Amino acid sequence: MRTIQFREAVCEAMSEEMRRDEAVYLMGEEVAEYNGAYKASKGMLDEFGPKRVIDTPIAEAGFAGIGVGSTMTGTRPIIEFMTFNFSLVGIDQIINNAAKIRQMSGGQFNCPIVFRGPTASAGQLAATHSQAFESWYANCPGLKVIVPSNPYDAKGLLKSAIRDDDPVIFMESEQMYGDKAEVPEEEYTIPIGVADIKRAGDDVTIVSFGKIIKEAYKAAETLAEEGISCEVIDLRTVRPLDYDTVIKSVKKTNRLVILEEAWPFGNVSTEITYQVQEQAFDYLDAPIQKINTADTPAPYSPVLLKEFLPNSEDVVKAVKKVLYK
Repeated sequence: MRTIQFREAVCEAMSEEMRRDEAVYLMGEEVAEYNGAYKASKGMLDEFGPKRVIDTPIAEAGFAGIGVGSTMTGTRPIIEFMTFNFSLVGIDQIINNAAKIRQMSGGQFNCPIVFRGPTASAGQLAATHSQAFESWYANCPGLKVIVPSNPYDAKGLLKSAIRDDDPVIFMESEQMYGDKAEVPEEEYTIPIGVADIKRAGDDVTIVSFGKIIKEAYKAAETLAEEGISCEVIDLRTVRPLDYDTVIKSVKKTNRLVILEEAWPFGNVSTEITYQVQEQAFDYLDAPIQKINTADTPAPYSPVLLKEFLPNSEDVVKAVKKVLYK
């Protein structure tokens, strides 16, 4: 099987769906002439032309609104934000229009649109360019939220997102665009809302998603050397969230650690904690541990940023805590 980069997987997914359906188009800042800010749309302008790969001004509210409105004429837009930090400028279009069109029109209109781009921290980009908004968007009924952690999942899930008849928030990472993995050349999709057990284990369940899951993998390797068997679950989709896979794993391991790159108040890990104690309380042999960023804006200083972000050492400590070691 060939090995390709995350950015190439994203580009392939969009291109394949645009060949399959002429209603699909891509719009955003620098997606056309520049081949994408992160080269995730390289070559697409040449293949599909300027009517289907559209450069925009720096006006997120404008082009997000154009995309939402165009769905009511039969199109299926992909709207790229250079970073989801910039989506806040267009969040009214996402929350008040895209997420609500189906219900407020009494089912007369759906809104098949994908908003995609990088989320969370990407190095020293300071407080206003390092924020994770997964839980913000997942809080809104009417939206689906996908956060893949590798090229294979990214391609399969993005193809499913583009085909979906509801608005989908598809969150990537600037620090993953160069990641490489095996991706089939043949057609495939991955269903939205299905988590994946990336590593089987018996002693403790670790749940994560997005690029921060790499720290869970590192921790699992370290703990394995000490004879501790970790089951690592990649949520892949945070709305709808695959509670069944998490609950089934917790009933087997009896312990749960959740790793999420987000502020600690009211996030995805908080929701999982509630659902597990509600549905599997009698199976827990220790309190659930959740690991998040520091409860501050992201710092610019590399020393402070290292302290701000969760890491594999934090995961190791949390696992040992639930194991009473």
